[in-house]
Amino acid sequence: MKVRRPNPVPWFYRWRTNLIQTPALSVVTGIWGSLALFVSLFEKSGRMQHRIAQQWARLCVWISGSRVTVRGAENLNKHAVAVYASNHTSYMDTPVVFSSLPFQFRILAKRELWKIAFIGWYLNRSGQIPIDVGGSAHASLASLGAGVKALRAGMPLFVFPEGARTPDGRLQTFLSGAAFLAIRAQVPLVPVALSGVYDLLPIHTHHFYPSELTLSVGTPIETKGMTVRQTDELTERLRAAIEMMVEAPEGREVEPVAVP
Repeated sequence: MKVRRPNPVPWFYRWRTNLIQTPALSVVTGIWGSLALFVSLFEKSGRMQHRIAQQWARLCVWISGSRVTVRGAENLNKHAVAVYASNHTSYMDTPVVFSSLPFQFRILAKRELWKIAFIGWYLNRSGQIPIDVGGSAHASLASLGAGVKALRAGMPLFVFPEGARTPDGRLQTFLSGAAFLAIRAQVPLVPVALSGVYDLLPIHTHHFYPSELTLSVGTPIETKGMTVRQTDELTERLRAAIEMMVEAPEGREVEPVAVP
């Protein structure tokens, strides 16, 4: 049975986070980030930078004291190009995703992150795609257009359709960007569910509480023949598929989610 994060977190975990894990993560991020920026000076495809990001992510998960189980991994190999969309539960979602997906991809992230020193430099040099959330419709469509272009060029994308981390661990309302991208590029939309990561490090907290982390991959949803008028419908289908995997009973294998 899964152990939920206690409130407050016991003193041992607070001290371990402050004295060991946070300093270790800072060092690892600084070293691997600098290496990625250096490599970007002469490697333009992003392949080496992505491998560095994968190694960084695996170290982050290890430092957090957790392990990741991937369920439905066979659904990661069904299509060379797809839009992968997941619930957003924690700052640790990104390391969990990068450590688990075995291929190169790009993420869509809030444009505000590009303004942060070092983080923004890496996002820009590694080819990640900024998205305007809450801006004008024109700006949002323009940023999604960059995502469509990447998909058509053969690069898979990863999206958090909620747009922000959940404040309480529950699934929030989905924005339509992931469905729009998949329909415009006519590529499959793959539902992904993260479990346990919220308990590891929820929003507005700074202390790790090791948890059983699971990344579940559902059956890809085909979009061939769909039009942008069906974006809302596809968004609802995506959310239903992710919700089903998030709520799957503990200890039971998650079956591939077939969405009619």
